[in-house]
Amino acid sequence: MDLSPPPATLAAPVDLDKLKSLATGQEALIDGQIYAARDQAHRLLVDLIKAGQKLPFDPQGQIIYYVGPSPPPPGQIIGAAGPTTSGRMDHLTEPLLAQGIKVMVGKGRRSPEVKAAMLKYGAIYLAAVGGAGAIYSGCVTAVETIAWPELGPEALLRLTVKALPAIVINDLAGGDLYDSGPAQWRMEVK
Repeated sequence: MDLSPPPATLAAPVDLDKLKSLATGQEALIDGQIYAARDQAHRLLVDLIKAGQKLPFDPQGQIIYYVGPSPPPPGQIIGAAGPTTSGRMDHLTEPLLAQGIKVMVGKGRRSPEVKAAMLKYGAIYLAAVGGAGAIYSGCVTAVETIAWPELGPEALLRLTVKALPAIVINDLAGGDLYDSGPAQWRMEVK
């Protein structure tokens, strides 16, 4: 008998009460509109914030997915849409959290500074499965370029998704599945 909680459904704008109900290790399914951005889009967003300019989308309660999809094959709206390494955005993350981003989705660990910023601003981090880009593309039902089309796969995109699967890595209680997960399986070697 499986006693794990059922997957949580997330849709933006996400509120703090919803985030408080999620625990490290819990499965989540994301529905609705999310924003796709990688390194270059993050740099440009932070440049706008530093310049006191308006962002090309309202970040309040939003979900950002670290992805740069490949070109769509004929007859499809998007190519492979798997996560990229989140640590590459770590030095650009806090300004976006301060603007209201509540959920980040990617792969890999986050830095201690990002984990502290998540707790400060009430945000969480989810992991998507690396290498599953073809599967994730099947969750995308619409794609719209919001800004910087010249960046190609690194443009800022608005994706409409249905049941995009992820796992809670960093929750609002300060949990980190990259620490607690392996710890529960370690055995003392004698």
